[in-house]
Amino acid sequence: MKIVDITVDQLRLELDPPFAAAWDPVPRTAFDATVVRVHTDAGLTGIGSGDTMAGFDAYRHLFLGTDPLDISRHVRAIESANFHGAKYWPLEAALWDIIGKASGQPVSMLFGNAAKRLRAYASTGELKTPEQRVEASLEMAKTGFRALKIRIDRHRLDEGVDVVRAVREALGDGVDLMVDLNQSWRMPGDVEPAMDFAKVRGVVRRLAELDVFWVEEPLPYADVAGFRALRSTGVRIAAGEMQSSIPELLAYLEADALDVYQMDVVLAVGMHRARTLAELARLKHRQFTPHSWTNGIGVLANLHVAAGVGATPYFEFPYDPPGWTPARRDFMLDQPLMIDVDGDLVVPASPGLGIDLDESAIDATRTA
Repeated sequence: MKIVDITVDQLRLELDPPFAAAWDPVPRTAFDATVVRVHTDAGLTGIGSGDTMAGFDAYRHLFLGTDPLDISRHVRAIESANFHGAKYWPLEAALWDIIGKASGQPVSMLFGNAAKRLRAYASTGELKTPEQRVEASLEMAKTGFRALKIRIDRHRLDEGVDVVRAVREALGDGVDLMVDLNQSWRMPGDVEPAMDFAKVRGVVRRLAELDVFWVEEPLPYADVAGFRALRSTGVRIAAGEMQSSIPELLAYLEADALDVYQMDVVLAVGMHRARTLAELARLKHRQFTPHSWTNGIGVLANLHVAAGVGATPYFEFPYDPPGWTPARRDFMLDQPLMIDVDGDLVVPASPGLGIDLDESAIDATRTA
């Protein structure tokens, strides 16, 4: 079997009303998505998505005419291209989709088959008042979520802690709460410095009093010692979603800096490398549960790796209606992904990643 073509569709869904993501300098008026398709001479097509694939035309020749099943070679080729360009991990996801289809198995089976479903947490994206977040959280609990993540703005810390307190009081102890400080990396144009360590430690201690399950991305990635020191607060510390350096992630593991490792397989390190790092984390009695804030294809790629290695204790499910809904997130899919009545996200049983595209939606939103 040989790769005969690799096509890349750039899509844009207009958002009306806009989505005011907590980590964006301005509200989003559009949602961009990239769909990669790897075509073979055997009639199998693999699908991936995630990062933008900017500049990939310069590297397409590295893969054309090769066997899509030679995944170790392809991972190394993607890493060599990443060094000079963007991050081309959506291509790896498409290759794993082909491998699963060729073997007649879900990709999670090939990655270890530790679980066929994972408990999902509602990963919210917008900043809301205590009253608004309580109302939304009660609806999420009714939907089936047993855990949810709340964003806190570093410029509105007291209000953020008040939001967490109000949700804790409204939901009681039956729902786990996570908090994301979004301090480890920046969107373009966000040039303000992160909070210093002492201030972050004070916030984490306040959140510990509210029995927060973990605090996510509380410090810049370079502060490995700070991450490790925060663990003494008694709250789990989570990070790594956009950390793309394998040596630096290994240094985190060697320093025992985190309780929860969150590398995104279509944005940060790829599926093959994420599995290796996840296994190492689990061998050290630490947890792995990947970041999944892209679209439904990216959610599925992360889900298969997470289910393969047995991610615990929750899987991230981007969800914050009405601003961020499965319909918006998964506009390129035939059916948006959703949890079941038990609050679980079920791994598709079909071969590959289980992606069913809506070609009419792709045609309507294609920009390139």
